[in-house]
Amino acid sequence: MNYEHAYHAGNFSDVIKHVLLSTLVQFFTKKETAFCYIDTHAGAGIYDLEAVQAKKTEEYILGIEKIIQQPDPPPLVKRYLDCVHAINNHLLKTHYASLRYYPGSPMLVKQLLRPHDRIIACELQTKTYQALKSNFAGDKQVAVHHSDGFLGLKAFLPPQEKRGLILIDPPYENPNEYDRILKTLPAALKRFPTGTYAIWYPIKAKSQSDHFLNTARRTLPGTLLSIELTIYPDLSQHLNGSGLLVINPPWQFDDAMKPLLPWLWNALTINGQGHHIQQILKSLLQ
Repeated sequence: MNYEHAYHAGNFSDVIKHVLLSTLVQFFTKKETAFCYIDTHAGAGIYDLEAVQAKKTEEYILGIEKIIQQPDPPPLVKRYLDCVHAINNHLLKTHYASLRYYPGSPMLVKQLLRPHDRIIACELQTKTYQALKSNFAGDKQVAVHHSDGFLGLKAFLPPQEKRGLILIDPPYENPNEYDRILKTLPAALKRFPTGTYAIWYPIKAKSQSDHFLNTARRTLPGTLLSIELTIYPDLSQHLNGSGLLVINPPWQFDDAMKPLLPWLWNALTINGQGHHIQQILKSLLQ
């Protein structure tokens, strides 16, 4: 069975990923020169929180709905929320107090780009690709490809802009997903060593995610920053949290995370469970 993100859109893990992703994009836009955002597993682009799938799980209640109810969010979180609300206002043609739609990664990033920046979005599943293509119809700033995102990196790297942010966000329904990431990254880094790569991963079995990070530290070049946030204890076969491995993070990005992670954890945690941590796994100077 193919993974359907519509069941999970707007959940706590989406919030963590998208706050960090939108922050990375904001760091990229500090420089005037253009950059290219590449999404290897782009999804549908937009998800209806009133659709059958979302209503069946209601995971967004413990995610985006908790965040929009928080008073005085930090500026980086507010910018993320502004993007989410802007998408809803555009689709509904009116201001909507709550949320009807939740954006996927490429749609969220699109809100933050300048006219001279560019998006390349890959999606392998045919039905999801068709939805993605439709959601970006007529947008010349976004190129949508019906392709395996891992293979797409060979074709799209290095980008013509010579500056790039690459999100690798597979569904992890394949037990070999971690291995494929670790086999793909060395070639990608060889083609585009100065790019920033953000690899999202679920935290279910802590030993598995720890093994992934340890292997990445041993085998990959560049500066490696890991960011993890969990809202449950270490429960077996349960999505307890998620992480982002950032290769070649922008200058001072890790400093921006230090006040942001505690705020996110406090907003999302279930009864004070879980934790948050960020660590430099490897420095370019090492």
